[in-house]
Amino acid sequence: MLQIDPAFIATSHALGDLTLCHVRLQDDARYPWLVLIPKGQALREIEDLMAMERAQLMDEIVHAGRALRVLGEALGAPPEKLNVGALGNVTPQFHVHVVGRRRDDPAWPGPVWGHSSAEPYLADELDYAIDVTRRALGL
Repeated sequence: MLQIDPAFIATSHALGDLTLCHVRLQDDARYPWLVLIPKGQALREIEDLMAMERAQLMDEIVHAGRALRVLGEALGAPPEKLNVGALGNVTPQFHVHVVGRRRDDPAWPGPVWGHSSAEPYLADELDYAIDVTRRALGL
């Protein structure tokens, strides 16, 4: 069973599982933002995945990006650009961020990490975002 770093539990919401990755919605209403966590144990770097898993990860990143476009559209702020990052400096468990960006977002054109505190979704907005994103991902 996948052990998820507590930092993800505190800052995101579980959406479900794709073939390779567990998917979470980052709890920051300013950006449509998904976190993909491959389901292997003790993964820290992309090199810890086998070649076929790396290819699957790329497919799931593209799938997540499409879902974020659907989510952004549903929330009235479709992404103009998708940012993909696997930093891991704070949370070492291997994971990939897929973030929808717009010229009018608070961090544009810089990175979202470390820019400012997250603005959590309101309860009904969160339920809607989770539902839209799950459907877009086929979960």
